[in-house]
Amino acid sequence: MRILLWHVHGSWTTAFVQGKHEYLVPVNAARDPWGRGRARTYDWPASVVEVALDEVRDVDAIVLQRPEELDRVARFDAPKIYVEHNTPKGDVPQTRHPMADRDDLVVAHVTHFNDLFWDVGGTRTTVIEHGIVAPAARFTGELERLAVVTNEPVRRGRVTGTDLYGRFAAVAPLDVFGLGVAGLGSDRITAYEDPPQSRMHELLAQRRAYLHLCRWTSLGLSLIEAMQLGMPVIALATTEAVAAVPPDAGVLATRVQTLVEAAHWLIEEPEAGRRLGERAREVARARYGLDRFLADWDRLLEEETCASR
Repeated sequence: MRILLWHVHGSWTTAFVQGKHEYLVPVNAARDPWGRGRARTYDWPASVVEVALDEVRDVDAIVLQRPEELDRVARFDAPKIYVEHNTPKGDVPQTRHPMADRDDLVVAHVTHFNDLFWDVGGTRTTVIEHGIVAPAARFTGELERLAVVTNEPVRRGRVTGTDLYGRFAAVAPLDVFGLGVAGLGSDRITAYEDPPQSRMHELLAQRRAYLHLCRWTSLGLSLIEAMQLGMPVIALATTEAVAAVPPDAGVLATRVQTLVEAAHWLIEEPEAGRRLGERAREVARARYGLDRFLADWDRLLEEETCASR
């Protein structure tokens, strides 16, 4: 199939384009959000082709990720699948999805939590849980440091749990990886601005534990990556994290002091962290493996293209 999609979410797209199809990714001279083209810090196969959107004629399916994309693909007579990466905002129990009450597409949620919380009205939905390309690095935990991966923690503040960083940095130095992290630098917090994914995995694997402090999020792919590295997880027991991380793979709680105490424990007892991390890796490989993810997507794409014929 020839599948059209924008480069919106680098980690998710990296997994998605590992399939058997041809992936058409719009590009423009500015390489702005409407034309980023191929990723520069992720490893994408040659089947991902940069295209000028105006020059694209025929596609077999379109994967949408932002409401504004719908108007830009109106001329194409092809099945459309809207991927919802995010949790609802605002008055959450009442939040209507921008694709609510449509009969011309299906909304594919990335977590069951999203499917539960979004009000899509009569629009058809499905859930295709994340899958990732297995990281090459493996957990060593040699450094008595803690790690966080998140984008825009300064701007997003309480949503990403940025206000909690200081409590964990008092336990051990905290390293924060991602986009928009530069403003976090201090004597106990080190910011790593958007390193290449493979290099980030190497650095994460050296840290003693992974912190997932988002109060309100779908499910960070970086959390799954950390688990597949074999890292023990310390996480807020909110959103989909409670389903992704079993009790024998990490420590989850809504009481922040419980998590701070867990950080002390894992810094002081690296073997305990290794045991948790081994279980985390086993669980993440089984539930969030790439083969299952691609098979789920192939099934949905086939269903939608057959229904449109």
